[in-house]
Amino acid sequence: MGNIVLRNVHKAFGATTIIPKIDLDIADGEFVVFVGPSGCGKSTLLRLIAGLEDTTGGTILIDGRDVTAEAPAKRKLAMVFQSYALYPHMTVAKNIAFPLKMAGETPEAIDRKVKDAARVLNLTNYLERRPGQLSGGQRQRVAIGRAIVRQPSAFLFDEPLSNLDAALRGTMRLEISELHNQLKTTMVYVTHDQVEAMTMADKIVVLNAGNIEQVGSPLELYRSPRNLFVAGFIGSPRMNLLEGAPAARYGAKTVGIRPEHIGVSTTAGEWKATVSVAEHLGADTFLHVNADGVGALTVRAGGEVGLGHGATVYLTPDLSKLHKFGDDGKALQ
Repeated sequence: MGNIVLRNVHKAFGATTIIPKIDLDIADGEFVVFVGPSGCGKSTLLRLIAGLEDTTGGTILIDGRDVTAEAPAKRKLAMVFQSYALYPHMTVAKNIAFPLKMAGETPEAIDRKVKDAARVLNLTNYLERRPGQLSGGQRQRVAIGRAIVRQPSAFLFDEPLSNLDAALRGTMRLEISELHNQLKTTMVYVTHDQVEAMTMADKIVVLNAGNIEQVGSPLELYRSPRNLFVAGFIGSPRMNLLEGAPAARYGAKTVGIRPEHIGVSTTAGEWKATVSVAEHLGADTFLHVNADGVGALTVRAGGEVGLGHGATVYLTPDLSKLHKFGDDGKALQ
């Protein structure tokens, strides 16, 4: 079981509030991602759950048990950090086995659990190597293996992929998602990368200045952002947000339209625009344009669109996908 419940949890350092009072429910077996910009409080919130930070107030329940005042070791959670924190003089097998040895398990049980974890993580052929002989992705898998053998109620990941290059991050995203599907264990994952959040999560918690802006599935946040912050944060490239005359025309303070919801033509459309930069990425082309009477926009077009700097295009927004926001920044129904 790995049900985690937060009630009125808050954290302050002196007179500075980092996490205002928040409530959150994480169901057993969910993959939940905390996402937000640097300094939004996502890592602090994870550390409160782990017990690495004391709460200023509120209650944390794990499987119905109040753990607010309990030490981290008693919460039955396993944390994987941004730094691998491996012992360089130990083999992979000994690194994975270390928490079991500290818990006093028998050599037979340790050997079995280490081999099981290694098989799940494709590390069987590397058990006798040392961390210095492994790639970054392999070292991260060893760190995850060390967490797996503890058979925790939930895994807590604190930006585990930020030290890896872009290609390896993509591979590790898939591996962690597949691991979750195999283990069916609750995972709480912190990242500033909304692409990681969108591709991995069952449920995303969007944080801003310690506040929970919105909780929902990736598609819920993409289709129905609750406010301007979520609208601008979720989605890559980010949503186009327009004020002034273009917004007033649709009865809103601000309107938003995603790059993929704007049609592109070289002959006719609602907005005439000039291409300033074209990013050709293979499957997609992202056009950064200046539209007459509208301003700067990013538009997603086909990968083989032969447009470049200075080209004239005509744009037509899909009005069924238009997002409207009021003076308070909240979505209008």
